[in-house]
Amino acid sequence: MSDTPNVTPARPAEPAPGTRAPLTDGKAAPLADGKAPPLADGKAAPLAAIDIIAFICEIFAFGTLALWGFTMWPFPWNIVAGIGAPVIAILLWALFVSPRAVFAVHPFVRAVVELLVYVSATAAWWSMGNAWIGLAFGVVAVTAGVVAGRRRLS
Repeated sequence: MSDTPNVTPARPAEPAPGTRAPLTDGKAAPLADGKAPPLADGKAAPLAAIDIIAFICEIFAFGTLALWGFTMWPFPWNIVAGIGAPVIAILLWALFVSPRAVFAVHPFVRAVVELLVYVSATAAWWSMGNAWIGLAFGVVAVTAGVVAGRRRLS
């Protein structure tokens, strides 16, 4: 029998919720919950203009899908499509893209889901005969998504 005690290594202490451990380059690590980093006084960072534009694009996409569903289908199905299309888009958004998303996914998956919602809204405008509105929305939404996504990754 060995004289050494039966010892198992202990796990390092976890940082307190809402705090960040400093990295070696002097920057702080991002929060695990995806929230905006707190300022020195404990408040969250203010919203940038691109955050507001991205939010408006989200709301416009959901509204577009509802409009498409209610206007482009015959009576019994327009209720289903008018309610179902935006509900599915909102569900996908809440599960994968939202700042408090249910599933923490790779940023590429998050971008694909966001692009899927924007493309469906753009295609809805095209199918309603308003191609220029769809094209303008697609350009603004994708540009806002790219800028906001790059800002999130930095």
